[in-house]
Amino acid sequence: MRSSTFGRRTLDGTRPDFEVAAGKAARPEWNGGADAPEAFKERIRAVLMTRIDPSIAAQMARPALRSEVARLVHEIATSERAHVNESEETSLANELTDDMIGLGPLEPSLEHAEINDILVNGPFDIYIERFGKLEKTTARFRNEQHLTNVAQRVASAIGRRVDEASPMVDARLADGSRVNIVLPPLVLNGGTISVRKFAKRDITLDIMVLQQNLSEGMARFLEIAARARVNILISGGTGSGKTTLLNAISRFIGEDERVITIEEAVELRLQQPHVVQMETRMPNIEGVGEVNQRALVRNSLRMRPDRIVVGEVRGPEAFDMLQAMNTGHEGSMSTIHANSPRDALYRLENMLMMASLHLPIRALRMQIASALNLIVQIERMRDGHRRVQNIVEITGLEGDVITLRDVFAFRQRGEDRAGHVVGDFEATGLRPNLAVRAALVGLEQDVLQTVGIGRL
Repeated sequence: MRSSTFGRRTLDGTRPDFEVAAGKAARPEWNGGADAPEAFKERIRAVLMTRIDPSIAAQMARPALRSEVARLVHEIATSERAHVNESEETSLANELTDDMIGLGPLEPSLEHAEINDILVNGPFDIYIERFGKLEKTTARFRNEQHLTNVAQRVASAIGRRVDEASPMVDARLADGSRVNIVLPPLVLNGGTISVRKFAKRDITLDIMVLQQNLSEGMARFLEIAARARVNILISGGTGSGKTTLLNAISRFIGEDERVITIEEAVELRLQQPHVVQMETRMPNIEGVGEVNQRALVRNSLRMRPDRIVVGEVRGPEAFDMLQAMNTGHEGSMSTIHANSPRDALYRLENMLMMASLHLPIRALRMQIASALNLIVQIERMRDGHRRVQNIVEITGLEGDVITLRDVFAFRQRGEDRAGHVVGDFEATGLRPNLAVRAALVGLEQDVLQTVGIGRL
């Protein structure tokens, strides 16, 4: 019996058997274009899968695989006398390729630069977040099993598993995008997949100024803060742009500094030549082998860092991070989930208590006040636009209260007819403490000019 090959030649010129023997599996029959499009797709998919060796296909580059799948789709459609045009064949080939080595119906959204989040609520409800707004798409999985297969492919790519025994996992795609998967029985709608996309381009403070995420004065102030090695905490809600802003500020870390980054899933893209990226590890199926952020922060102190950047502080590691800031690792940075600078301080206090420290509240607040210099509050507003709401300095402790001083604030004036928030970025005109640190690097007057004081 003759068998054809899936793929004419590999890069080395050989002719491997990508395609299994055509006669080994029964081939469904159909009456060409008389069938409904979905039924036609299912039958041509079934025939194709009898002729492909999945293990070989998984090793091929996407363009080469897509080309070979397109060839086979054309052969099958021709041999079965299916009424399908070239455009439909190409579309089906792309869909089948995405099913084999990609994320199926999610692939087009992954490739779309304007989409930030992809949210799957079961096989038939897929939403995207674009320009800060959620919208439902027409994309859908074939069924619950199709969704589960894609989820398992994502998890297995990083050596993890997700199934009924272990139905929840955090993973990372090849491009760095972050993925959270939850399968039944923890969810009742057939499974959820949440993708936070990895930005294809580096966002700088200059770009953020053009996008009106902050003012030129605020951008220059944050640049000087990074150069002057002050400790910065970026606060905001989910999807507000905390990590993007942290990436932008980190570009002003000196190239002669050794930076250690610590994250649950790597998202930071520091541009310096001397960067060590550390990532937490979840426990294996036996429940052992976990390495959390606190362990990584503690270990980083033995690695001679100049700065420590914690992607997001959310637990007991807050104590070790503040200790590092207080013991010579100035210029360190992190993000936190909070709705205001004051809320960020309250959350930090709770995290310190999680570290099982039997210390009075005043001692904890002294630790925070002496470690942190700046809190930058960023928010995704009602119109979907992300804006820096406040830049505040921590000025010390009065009694048992940590004192804050506003340096910049966004003053909202209302909304226009299109529903866009209207307002202005304003400097308070108060002399910031940063001027003292900036004087050490010759940038004191620059700081004063950003807040409207000018030369004295």
